[in-house]
Amino acid sequence: MSISASTPSSTEPTPHTDEEQRLRELGYQPVLARRMGSFGNFAISFSVISILSGCMTLYGFGMSTGGPSVMLWGWAGVGLFVLCVGMALAEVTSAYPTSGALYYMADRLGGRKWGWYTGWLNLLGLLGAIAGIDYGAALFTGALLNLQWGFDPTPGSTMVIFLCILLLHAVLNLFGVRLVSVLNSISVWWHLAGVAVIVTVLAIVPSHHQSPSFVFTEFVNDTGWENPIYVAAIGLLLAQYTFCGYDASAHLSEETSNASVTAAKGIVRAIWVSWIAGFVLLAGLTFAIQDYAGTQNSATGVPPAQILIDALGTAGATAMLLIVIAAQLFCGNAEVAAASRMVFAFSRDNALPGSALWRKVSARTQTPVPAVWLSVGVAALLAVPSLYSATAYGAVTAINVIGITPAYAIPIYLKLRAGDRFQRGPWHLGRWSKPIGWIAVAWVAAVTVLFLLPQSSPVTIDSMNYASIALVAVLVLATVWWFVARRSYSTPAAYGNAREQAEIAEGIV
Repeated sequence: MSISASTPSSTEPTPHTDEEQRLRELGYQPVLARRMGSFGNFAISFSVISILSGCMTLYGFGMSTGGPSVMLWGWAGVGLFVLCVGMALAEVTSAYPTSGALYYMADRLGGRKWGWYTGWLNLLGLLGAIAGIDYGAALFTGALLNLQWGFDPTPGSTMVIFLCILLLHAVLNLFGVRLVSVLNSISVWWHLAGVAVIVTVLAIVPSHHQSPSFVFTEFVNDTGWENPIYVAAIGLLLAQYTFCGYDASAHLSEETSNASVTAAKGIVRAIWVSWIAGFVLLAGLTFAIQDYAGTQNSATGVPPAQILIDALGTAGATAMLLIVIAAQLFCGNAEVAAASRMVFAFSRDNALPGSALWRKVSARTQTPVPAVWLSVGVAALLAVPSLYSATAYGAVTAINVIGITPAYAIPIYLKLRAGDRFQRGPWHLGRWSKPIGWIAVAWVAAVTVLFLLPQSSPVTIDSMNYASIALVAVLVLATVWWFVARRSYSTPAAYGNAREQAEIAEGIV
């Protein structure tokens, strides 16, 4: 694969200066603090993917939809396709390193309406992700409190924990991108060390382990559907749900040094590191299952917690759960950072109600403070139905994936459609650009259909897959608001150089 990146010589401007100039050429005046390095940019996407959040939260789903064989081999296969999506998206990110990310790319390559709908899909997906991640952290916290003190994790008490977590993440994000970057860097090592500790302990402590044939070939179908191919396809969603949010590197590009290269690399690196570490984690958990049915029906409500209890005892399980919960908190904090930058960028182009407020940036921290509060506020509202329905958490997760995943493919498809008109950035795929791009578009199209299919039979109000309703709701909302804001919404014209931009601003051209 031919992937190139330009390296400035000693006589050229620094990468920092180059990126500020490039942002002006794309039509935006720099207002955010460019204080994030290459590792920090990779770390935010890795933290949002968060294998200790996604794999652990959705492990129970995987146990019923295909079981061990689909979880392990599905993770391996899905990870490969997601890597193709990530590489194709990274190539477009290198050409358009802005906080708007996906919608700005789509606007440039396809026009205003492409950008508009991509932006709304991406935005609702990011806000749904905050709700899904932090509510998952609240569920695990409830399981820990139940384990230690017999706490009853009712919907009401879980909601209180969830709101406290949201508040914590809002406050942390108000201190500026440097703190966000530091926390994400810690998060990377916490995740990797956490996986190593959990898997090692599960390999050494229990006296009984499942056989390799069970882990890699056992098929379990508790969905009510009879067709094993259909069930296996649904089971792939454990991995696809987890592999979400790697566009965070793109959303933080205006705060990253040498973003045309480092943001692209951050996306790809976050995916392949998560791919390897996630496989190890899933294998470690599955080998350590002591009682499959008992794990599925755990009193904690969290199957991985039951695996830890059965294998390690209460004290050991408590320690491991603390590792997982801390990782989930890192994940949610990174997602608030990414979503708030999307709110800021979309408002900067007058796409949201009250855009004049949401695009404001703190003069002290150079952080979009109102956008942070809007992000956590909407996330709180999205989770309110969980007070009344056990299926609401699934609906919130649906809002996340059905928004974000199609939004990944739109700029990739538009890049392919543009052909030679697409001016690639310093990080690109060379001759592999088109084949990898088409694989990415085809995979997203296929997996989006999977997101919409019913996951259990018979289909009732409680078992219904609400992803289709979430998708329709997002598209209707975007269409209605288009007729209100279409005259004010606009990305700035792309200028060839800073001098031309200044002349246009002064009315000379």
